[in-house]
Amino acid sequence: MSEQLITLIDLAEPGEWRGTPGRATAVAHPNIALVKYWGKRDEKLVLPRTDSLSMTLDIFPTTTTVRLAPRAGQDTVTFNGRPATGEALRRIVAFLDLVRDRAGSSERAVVDTENTVPTGAGLASSASGFAALAAAAAAAYGLGLDATELSRLARRGSGSASRSVFGGFAVWHAGSGTPEEADLGSYAEPVPAAARDLDPALVIAVVDAGPKAVSSREAMRRTVDTSPLFEPWAVSSKDDLTQMRAALLAGDLEAVGEIAERNALGMHATMLAARPAVRYLAPATLRVLDSVLQLRRDGLLAYVTMDAGPNVKVLCRRVDVERVAAVVRGAAAGGAVHIARPGPGTRLLNADGR
Repeated sequence: MSEQLITLIDLAEPGEWRGTPGRATAVAHPNIALVKYWGKRDEKLVLPRTDSLSMTLDIFPTTTTVRLAPRAGQDTVTFNGRPATGEALRRIVAFLDLVRDRAGSSERAVVDTENTVPTGAGLASSASGFAALAAAAAAAYGLGLDATELSRLARRGSGSASRSVFGGFAVWHAGSGTPEEADLGSYAEPVPAAARDLDPALVIAVVDAGPKAVSSREAMRRTVDTSPLFEPWAVSSKDDLTQMRAALLAGDLEAVGEIAERNALGMHATMLAARPAVRYLAPATLRVLDSVLQLRRDGLLAYVTMDAGPNVKVLCRRVDVERVAAVVRGAAAGGAVHIARPGPGTRLLNADGR
């Protein structure tokens, strides 16, 4: 399910991620966690409280080009053709500083990002964004990284980006020990799955594509600090991960769906119990959830998962995806509905876009 990360120009040793120093373009896809990442134990190093597991999608790619600008006095960042500002610019420049530090360089960069993911709506735009930025920046600054090192680097921009380095299913290890030890141990890697038996699809109902009233970062902090349900959920999430890996290996899509749904709804329960509560569920969200329950009553395999936002993802068999999408589209009441399947890992592009 995953792609080996190799350069398309100037081949490196197997497993290394290199490119042409000075300029590089990378493309990455978002991932949807089936066992959730929620809560950090170290904000600076982006170390999660628990392991998580996701499926990388074949839609909503982010394409990022990083070009070094030796005579520039500051980084220049454009996002979908417009100059990046505020917090988005700050995070990208901080990430480039991290890459420069590792490369022993002080050169500024010009970054151009084309992102097709609705930003800030709980659809993992930061996962594809920082995975693509990590790959392009590492190549442009001449770092030779293997897949594990690239995943570890992408994590520093956005935790879920560590998983988008890989295609198909991936697990992100939380790491353990001291912060320095956990930093080395916190990365993603592919998860074996019985692909022929699973044949999964996701129906994504975007009931609200606008930015969230409460950011994921703030919601995480509030939940960890104040929710009495957080620690019990974190403990149960470890069991969910063990069972999820077994279900993937067995090709048991129904078990995958059951585990994903209980894990996601449990995460939202921890937020509702935060003080004050964090509530992402909208009326359209609840209609979609009810429609999925009815699909199951009608005999179809369909289970929901949700991230930090009102939008719903419905896991189903590929053979049923059009029927599921039609039902979800009716429940979403005008919201956009997309169909996704397991997608590729992060990769570099050559000059002609291949």
